[in-house]
Amino acid sequence: MPGKVALLFLCCWGLASSQPPAPAPQPQSETLDFGFVPFGVYETIAHYEPGPIGILFHMVHAFLYVVQPNPFPTDLVTKVAQSKFASVQAEYQKPENVVLTLQTIYYEMGFIVCAALGLLFVFLVPLVGLCFCMCRCCDNCGGEMHQRQRKNADCKRAFFASLLFTTSLFMTLGVLCAYAANQNLTTQLKGVRKLVNTNIRDLHMFANQTPAQIEYLVAQYSTAKSQVISDLNNIGPLLGVKIHEELGKEVRPALDGALNMAGAMRETKEALENVSVTLEVLQEGSSKLDFNLSLVLSSLNATLNDPACAVGPAAPVCASIRKSLSQLGIGANFSGLPDVSEQLAKVNDVLKTDLSNIVQKGYSSFNDTPAMVAAQTKNVVTNIKDMLDGVGTNITNFSRMFPVEASLSNFTKYIIHTQSKIEDFYPQIDQMDFYRWMCCIALCCMVVLILAFNFLGMLCGIGGYDKHASPTTRGCVSNTGGNLLMAGVGFSFIFSWVLMGVVVASFVVGGNLEKLVCEPFETQQLFKVVDTPYLVNPAWRNFIPGFLYDNSEIDLTVENLYRNCKKNKGIYSSLHLDNIFNVTSFLNYSVYTEDVSRAFDDIRVDLSSIVLLESEGRHNLISFTKTGIVEINYALYTDELSKAVTKVDLLSFSNELDAQTDKLPRGALESALRGHASSIRQIHGQQVVPMEQSMSTLNQSVQLLQKTTFDLPNKVNDVLDTIDAAQFLISKNATHVINQETDKYRQSIVGYFKQYTDWVKNSLEMDVAACKPFSNIMDTAEIVACSFIVDSLNTFWFGLGCCAFFLIPSIILSVKLAKFYRRMDTEDVYDDSSVSGTWHFTL
Repeated sequence: MPGKVALLFLCCWGLASSQPPAPAPQPQSETLDFGFVPFGVYETIAHYEPGPIGILFHMVHAFLYVVQPNPFPTDLVTKVAQSKFASVQAEYQKPENVVLTLQTIYYEMGFIVCAALGLLFVFLVPLVGLCFCMCRCCDNCGGEMHQRQRKNADCKRAFFASLLFTTSLFMTLGVLCAYAANQNLTTQLKGVRKLVNTNIRDLHMFANQTPAQIEYLVAQYSTAKSQVISDLNNIGPLLGVKIHEELGKEVRPALDGALNMAGAMRETKEALENVSVTLEVLQEGSSKLDFNLSLVLSSLNATLNDPACAVGPAAPVCASIRKSLSQLGIGANFSGLPDVSEQLAKVNDVLKTDLSNIVQKGYSSFNDTPAMVAAQTKNVVTNIKDMLDGVGTNITNFSRMFPVEASLSNFTKYIIHTQSKIEDFYPQIDQMDFYRWMCCIALCCMVVLILAFNFLGMLCGIGGYDKHASPTTRGCVSNTGGNLLMAGVGFSFIFSWVLMGVVVASFVVGGNLEKLVCEPFETQQLFKVVDTPYLVNPAWRNFIPGFLYDNSEIDLTVENLYRNCKKNKGIYSSLHLDNIFNVTSFLNYSVYTEDVSRAFDDIRVDLSSIVLLESEGRHNLISFTKTGIVEINYALYTDELSKAVTKVDLLSFSNELDAQTDKLPRGALESALRGHASSIRQIHGQQVVPMEQSMSTLNQSVQLLQKTTFDLPNKVNDVLDTIDAAQFLISKNATHVINQETDKYRQSIVGYFKQYTDWVKNSLEMDVAACKPFSNIMDTAEIVACSFIVDSLNTFWFGLGCCAFFLIPSIILSVKLAKFYRRMDTEDVYDDSSVSGTWHFTL
């Protein structure tokens, strides 16, 4: 019942500390830092290192493996445990029980054989000793005090002495092994109190720190709540900006198109102004150039009509120059190009309305989306904040729903009561251990007594032996050595059967405990037997959940419980306490956030007040298409601008004129022609070059106008259509975008709850009420039972068994060797003076 009370306490505590699993947080949620659950460090170190005596333990384990090499019979032990053996003979005759008996005998064959040999030793040695004594009383079996002389007597004596010394040495090692095991058990039992006390303190720590851990889990809800409130307070920057960005994918291009069109209007005005001014300059320059070229042409004609050009070498030169005079004239005629002043005036009228400012108002209105979202969701945010307070209250109330402190208090009292009971047993344990120690020492003293007789007998025999003395004249020391050896033989017969009886009993018990309990516990095969379905109770598949929860189908086994506690996991996950009360269904984020989700469904964001382009801006764009810039004859401008200012390049013409003049002799004609060439160069530099620059400016302006006016009505219509589509999206069709972004924002808020529940679940599994003390109790029990008691017991019988085994050769060798040390009553004398040899019998 106390164990059940303790388990029920753990169940009750688990109800208060359990939490639901939660999915991973949404990527939009910031990662929350919940800190670390407060925990204490358990003191118990459930690990044992035997030290030097561990070598003896390994030797015993190796011997037991030789005796019993079969693996742990899981199936056999399970069948034996499940079998209902009765006391009546009929039960033993059942076929299944017969099979189990045979399987058990087969598995225990090594122990049975060894035990049988030991029992045979127990019964035969005393019988042999009795017969030996009676035989010696009849002067047989070496009882006759007569020794026949042999030439190899010294060799035999040395041989028997060496073997007896070696045998005694092995017996000495055996008794030392037994004594060491005896002392080790006493020493280790004194350390049991420390292990028990540390386990008790760990249980106290387990009970004391659990409430603080639960409180910490509950308190960390404020971390998630604070972050949620922070996000709610910033719903404009968070939700509003997201809505603004999503709508901006269509709104911004529309406003950018209108803004670009406003820039195009300004560029059109500048281009028209350039065309108007440049055209006027070109027309005036073209008239002046035509006049000056006419003057130069008249002067050249007059010079070429000079009589000097008609005769001599000047005639062909003048004729050539006269032919080229037709090239002197203007090339482009700008007077026929249409004026653009009317279009410029209309564009100026259109620009009186500042379209850029109107578009900027649209930008500004659209950029107010976050503020509008914050203002329109104020009531919803307030409601959600109230819900968060309610969730916190529910969590707190839930943690106080169960009498955790009372249960922990009862558990602590149970621990204290158990500790008190254990401490009451300490004097009895010490007294029992003292009696055990005395008994073991007595057994060791039996062997030591025999060894003392052996070593003293050999010492006296060897030290007092005189090779010149005959068997009947041996000294007192030598005779004492022989008597001591025979005394050792007598005590060997007296004590050997007692020693072997103790060895057999402890071997059978200790060996089977090692092979059937300690080894399978270390390999955890023992758990498989304990966890066998329907083993403890025919109605329970798994006895732990059947005992705790009345539901044996739950996958909770001793092996899993031990392994989880060994990993220092929480008791909630280790004991599957969620089967009593599934806190997951209570703390699951979907339960907590259902009302929150419904609150977000109440969000209604109306953006119809946003105006992207006022009607004045719309009229301005339409008016721009009616300024007449599209009707300008750009082809005429292009044709004239493709022509040169003059028909011929005046610099080339003047250079050619100088070249022709070089053919003339010096004189008035030559000087006049060079003067005309200089005048032509001056005209080119002062009039043609500026006109060419003006033509370039005019050409750029015309190209800009062409580009701007190309398909201008359609461009304006596209801009207006895009603005209308964006305006329709904002005013009539923004609900989808708002709902989509609101759902993402909601998932972000929910993500904080999911992080919290995830953290709580992980803390419950790994940190809260870590059940390491319970696995430590099992490990401590294994250390005390197996490492302290069973290993020491097995080492003790191993040492005594070694002594008992070597007692037989010790008896034989002692009897043989005593003949060479004891003083004989009669002897045979060998006379080697005769070839054939003569024996003399002397009394």
